Amino acid sequence: MKDELLYQGRGERSIVRSVPRYKESRVDPPIGYVADQDLADAVNTAIFLRQPLLVMGEPGTGKTQLAHSIAWEFDLPLHKFNTKVNSIGTDLFYRYDLLLHFHDTQTLKHPEHLSKYIQYAALGKAILFSNEPARVADFLPERMRLAHSEATRSVVLIDEVDKAPRDFPNDILAEMEEASFEVREAGWSINSDPDLAPIVVLTSNQERNLPDAFLRRCVFYYIPFPDETTLREIVRRRLGSDPMDAAIHTFLDMRKDDQLIKKPATAELISWLRELGRKGVGENELGPGSDTARCSYSVLLKNKEDFERYTRR
Repeated sequence: MKDELLYQGRGERSIVRSVPRYKESRVDPPIGYVADQDLADAVNTAIFLRQPLLVMGEPGTGKTQLAHSIAWEFDLPLHKFNTKVNSIGTDLFYRYDLLLHFHDTQTLKHPEHLSKYIQYAALGKAILFSNEPARVADFLPERMRLAHSEATRSVVLIDEVDKAPRDFPNDILAEMEEASFEVREAGWSINSDPDLAPIVVLTSNQERNLPDAFLRRCVFYYIPFPDETTLREIVRRRLGSDPMDAAIHTFLDMRKDDQLIKKPATAELISWLRELGRKGVGENELGPGSDTARCSYSVLLKNKEDFERYTRR
């Protein structure tokens, strides 16, 4: 391999480049992401075997943020695909603008290069960009050709893959395994450089079961909800300070309430603590029956029934 990658997940960059490849997340920077040893081992196993990493867990446990953490730590481009209920296999690689192509053939004297009508998606970009620029120049529209200055490995996030139709995972089996795809409309076959094959992270909220054939080709990891010690470490890294005991205890107390329709997740705890910090709320203002605390529960509790029941309690 050109790069020997070993993921640590401790918020320390293992590769520093003169020109950064990862575009920083403005909402939730991955520098504060904490991965336990088992999760780091799963990431490194997927990289070594060149298999996708399928990550499951309840919402808010950091599945999506894991891909950002990997890309940030190795300083690699991150390409994201948001799965939809009507996604099909080719959507992960490219889309062909048939209407624009037809329009141009009717109105232009000189035909445009077919690459003008191809819009590459997450995994398609990652496969293309793993190649030296000269090798794939004919496949790229002009703006992508100008942006592609050197071959690079990429991280690909396929978010909420369980939202797609059941055939979607099976439709992309061969392409993901070979890190290659075809643009059928142009008759192009595009392969990745084997040494720079994309690191693929798929997330699932377990809304539906995934096909067995697909699961066999993935490295699997379930992210459990963090215990109190890990939760405090996550907050410390994300916010740069120790969380208030009363805030942590209130949050954990909510999660123990089995009658809640939707339990708050780690991401909501971080948002709640940021809001408390913005308002200057102190430890002694978060005790039982506190009006200050109750007014901010809307950050944690996301439906009317949960909010009314918990605030009454």
